[in-house]
Amino acid sequence: MGHPDSSVGTFQVWDYVVFACLFVVSSGIGVFFAIKERKKVSSNEFLVGGRQLTCGPVALSLTASFMSAVTVIGTPSDVYRFGAAFIIFGIAYTLMVFFTAELFLPVFYRSGITSTYEYLELRFSKTVRFAATLIYTVQTILYTGVVVYAPALALNQVTGFNLWGSIFATGIVCTFYCTLGGLKAVVWSDAFQMVVMVAGFLTVLVQGTYKCGGIGEVWKTAQAGQRLNVFDFDPSPLRRHTFWTVTVGGMFTWLGIYGVNQSTIQRCISCKTETHARCALYLNLLGLLLIVFCGVVSGLIMYTFYSRCDPWTAGYLSAPDQLMPYFVLDVLGNFPGLPGLYVSCAFSGTLSTVAASINALATVTYEDFVSQCFKNLSNKAAMWISKALCVMFGVICTTMAVAASKMGTVLQAALSIHGMCGGPMLGLFSLGIFFPFANTLGAIGGLIMGISLSFWVGVGAFLHAASPNNTHPLPLSTESCNLLNTTATAVTHTASSDTGSGLADSWYSMSYLYYSAVGFLATVIGGLLITLITGPTKPQEVKPGLIRPVCNLFCFCSEKFRTMCWCGVNHAEDKVELDGVDFGTVWENRPDQDIKSETNGSNLSNRMQDEAYINAAFVPDRLFDPVGYSLSKRL
Repeated sequence: MGHPDSSVGTFQVWDYVVFACLFVVSSGIGVFFAIKERKKVSSNEFLVGGRQLTCGPVALSLTASFMSAVTVIGTPSDVYRFGAAFIIFGIAYTLMVFFTAELFLPVFYRSGITSTYEYLELRFSKTVRFAATLIYTVQTILYTGVVVYAPALALNQVTGFNLWGSIFATGIVCTFYCTLGGLKAVVWSDAFQMVVMVAGFLTVLVQGTYKCGGIGEVWKTAQAGQRLNVFDFDPSPLRRHTFWTVTVGGMFTWLGIYGVNQSTIQRCISCKTETHARCALYLNLLGLLLIVFCGVVSGLIMYTFYSRCDPWTAGYLSAPDQLMPYFVLDVLGNFPGLPGLYVSCAFSGTLSTVAASINALATVTYEDFVSQCFKNLSNKAAMWISKALCVMFGVICTTMAVAASKMGTVLQAALSIHGMCGGPMLGLFSLGIFFPFANTLGAIGGLIMGISLSFWVGVGAFLHAASPNNTHPLPLSTESCNLLNTTATAVTHTASSDTGSGLADSWYSMSYLYYSAVGFLATVIGGLLITLITGPTKPQEVKPGLIRPVCNLFCFCSEKFRTMCWCGVNHAEDKVELDGVDFGTVWENRPDQDIKSETNGSNLSNRMQDEAYINAAFVPDRLFDPVGYSLSKRL
């Protein structure tokens, strides 16, 4: 087993070479697509890849973007300290992907939107759309800054890797290939970075298992150290990680930052067909499960290696996030370039997350603000404005990373903001999609209630210094260490049985995974109550293509039950067949020249193909004319 020293080594020349290759290849992909797509001048091509992408690269891109460096470094550390219960997140991911693919995606894809928040205007009003866009912009900028800074700090303190050099290099490279190549560069760079992430993890797994004496020894030691006690069915919401907090709370948390997130939906609607978009989500699920499995096994191997000498308790490290980089240098330090491969793995998560965020921020800003103020922009002007927005948000996100270094303990609060905002946003979209009678006042009131309640519990827990009952690590030993603090002895951390007193203590001690669920429920319940008080939306005012009640998941439900769930809205799925092909819902609110340029006579847009249908009640202003292959105004 490992007997760590207070200094295990630093980065060597070959490590920097391997790390530099990550940035060079990512930048090269941006240059490639800038040259390849130079004749395609339109914001549609730049922001959504001309809606011609296939499921493979999109699936890899989705996985890489949402498995950030915080996950690559944080998951093994969490397993090391608290046990392998993190593996239950696989159930939460499965539920999240299923609901995204079957409930949210069909509505977004068939509506022909570019910004997710366009849906909110179609379903409710411009006020709801702008409010949601503003919330998304603020939370994404803040979270992206933390995603850049936190892992860079952990790597710097352990490996000596230059902190500010890595931060600015990340911001510059991401901005560079986002601005040059648009969404296609982002997707293909993410695909490459996903391969690097898996390679880095596998290297650690193989060498770490060998150093520990084999997988049998890892299993035996982890079991003796209580790390394999995975299933805890305690229903208390005050427990940090139980089966229920992870599956239920984790599902809501990930649906809030995944299922209705602009970054996810933008890449799904960029697929050439709805089938490709669905396949991308399900293939992405395999990637999520693989990364989580690698993270959990890495944590168990790390615990086995340090089972007799915990470097964190011994004082060799100042924070738990430094455990994984420290372990990598300990087991791979004698192999030039391999520590650099793992750091590339961590920064691949950072690059993919930041690039996706920059592209998504540019898209929502252009679609929700710029295009609303300037209606008659040419394709060339729209593309250059989109590129300028990428540069602007690249600078802002990098600046946010610099600001994060001054926040101190506010970093923890910043990481929770994603969850606190995600729940109310999920509730807002759920109101529109699942409840046909929900009205605009209900949407606004519900969003305010959801944001207020989720921030109350999240910020209150931070300020109140409250924590769930099982936030103390499982036993960690230092019996074989040369302790830096000579007065220390063999140390074990034990869980506290103090549950706090009073309602406030219980409220603020709620598991962080329930923050999104609290925001979701407050938004939905508040929105429905306000809707019932102010009067529900009339069925004839709701376009069928904008709603998808949960009964759509059950093909065996009766017609009477379906009619009841649709609240009087016409749910007949009238298909229109053209030349033997069923075409999807007509694009709405798209400039005529964009669609004409993509149809080119008989070469109809791939965006209007596959298994989807034309629902005439959905399209308020334009209808597709199957005879002349052109757009005609609806009379």
